[in-house]
Amino acid sequence: MSALQLRRRERKGTPEGWPASVHPVLQQVYAARGVLTPAQVEHRLARMLSPQTLGGMNQAIDLLVEAIRGDWTILIAGDYDCDGATGTAVAVRGLRLLGARRVSYAIPNRFVHGYGLSPALVESLQPTPQLIVTVDNGVASVAGVAAAKARGIRVIVTDHHLPGEQLPACDAMVNPNLAGDPFPSKMLAGVGVMFYLLLALRARMYPSDHPDREGHEAAVQKSVRPDLSALLDLVALGTVADLVPLDFNNRVLVEAGLQRIRGGRACAGITALVESGKRSLATLCASDLGFAVGPRLNAAGRLEDMRLGVECLLTDDVGQARRYAEQLSAINLERRDLQASMVAEAERMVVGLTDIEAIGVALYEPSWHAGVIGLVASKLKDRLHRPVIAFAPASEDDTDSLRGSARSISGFHIRDALAAIDARQPGLIERFGGHAMAAGLSLKAIDYPRFAAAFDAIARELIEPERLQAVLYTDGELPPGAASLALARQLRQAGPWGQAFPEPLFDNLFDCASWKVMGERHLRLQLRDPRDGALHEAVMFNAYHGQPPPPRLRAAYELTINDWQGRETPRLLLRHIEPA
Repeated sequence: MSALQLRRRERKGTPEGWPASVHPVLQQVYAARGVLTPAQVEHRLARMLSPQTLGGMNQAIDLLVEAIRGDWTILIAGDYDCDGATGTAVAVRGLRLLGARRVSYAIPNRFVHGYGLSPALVESLQPTPQLIVTVDNGVASVAGVAAAKARGIRVIVTDHHLPGEQLPACDAMVNPNLAGDPFPSKMLAGVGVMFYLLLALRARMYPSDHPDREGHEAAVQKSVRPDLSALLDLVALGTVADLVPLDFNNRVLVEAGLQRIRGGRACAGITALVESGKRSLATLCASDLGFAVGPRLNAAGRLEDMRLGVECLLTDDVGQARRYAEQLSAINLERRDLQASMVAEAERMVVGLTDIEAIGVALYEPSWHAGVIGLVASKLKDRLHRPVIAFAPASEDDTDSLRGSARSISGFHIRDALAAIDARQPGLIERFGGHAMAAGLSLKAIDYPRFAAAFDAIARELIEPERLQAVLYTDGELPPGAASLALARQLRQAGPWGQAFPEPLFDNLFDCASWKVMGERHLRLQLRDPRDGALHEAVMFNAYHGQPPPPRLRAAYELTINDWQGRETPRLLLRHIEPA
């Protein structure tokens, strides 16, 4: 494995008020994440932040009410990733529940229309809708919104990406990350923003508790009020897959969605995707959404057309959902093969990189696929612990333009870095947008060398040398005898774990009692705890490189459940080992 420093998380206070049924280890895990009392993990929907505190709501609702009551044609303009696909499905399903009869959707093809509500996407819309509602995009769609307005189309933008210097001239915009927006959490995914807009729209259209209504009318209104909680499985999937931080409000949304799935109440598409990923519906957790379900949807947008993914999420036909899920799984296998070859090529390109001064790493290969470069950047970022941008030709027909996908490390805001380059060298970057940890951009192929130098320069300027040391944070040692099935079950059920609320990770000293290779690259081990002699089953994926594990080692691991053939046993999932 690459050089890695293990560091233990500091507890942010003393746990208080926990019932005896909550394992002391779990209490300490929570404390290291700032959760000190049971109330802080009461993920009830009643504790969600109010939709009314999200800016831009009134203007958006006014227009949606007019559209629904006027029977307008409404088009949802989504995005080609999992957040965009789930957000599109939430918008279509939700608006139909609230009375909209003529709702359709469009997802841009990244190789034809580019990103978001582009002029090319607007031009392709036939017939012309009366209202466009964007999901997970739009805050940077200045030209696309202008093109829509020129055709007489009204536009509502719902997004969560950071705004640029200029906002589109839309009719309404809902985005918690706009400057001055009062919404207490800035962490909503695009699907979360859309869900909040639907909640606020329902409150306007079905004011069952309005004091001016007579009791009978209020009761009738309340009885027919659409149940938007039916959309929470989609909200959970999009939130986890988009890697937004799981603050309290997002954990409420994700936990509610997981409960629907575990209870057998998920939509047909999610059920089919879970089954295709060989996961259990009854015990599904957030990591299953992130590693088994999300990639199957994302693969369609990366290699083909995300409409397939959206259709899977919109159908109520179980058989059709399974057929869509099979297609998505096949595309995902193709994506994995393509990704493996591209990552291997990228790794050959950076051999010896740590011996030179490049801090901001830019990579370009003319044969790469633009739909997979984000995964390449992510893999290389993890290996090198440096910000990485991978580039590919914009399309087979346009090799003069490049698309780049960026992934960053903690402490280096990648979108702000791109903005700084853009300010210093206007015109070098054609378009860019994103977040602190991930961004996308486009530029001319002829300008790639100049951009690579500029990116390295800004990274060397802003990244302190100590941040280039990869650190793996753990929750410390498990006490002797603590690695039990009971604790593994509590940890699995205790989340939802995810971005900024990480899975519990422990580190202990072990003796390697035995080991063998699974497949060609994985390890199965028996580890002995020298404190009490207890043996623990362990696995480590993609860890065998021809050498045996050390006889005595320190391992960072998750305590998981192995349910092989229906029999549950505790198992250590190793994330890092080093000689002790």
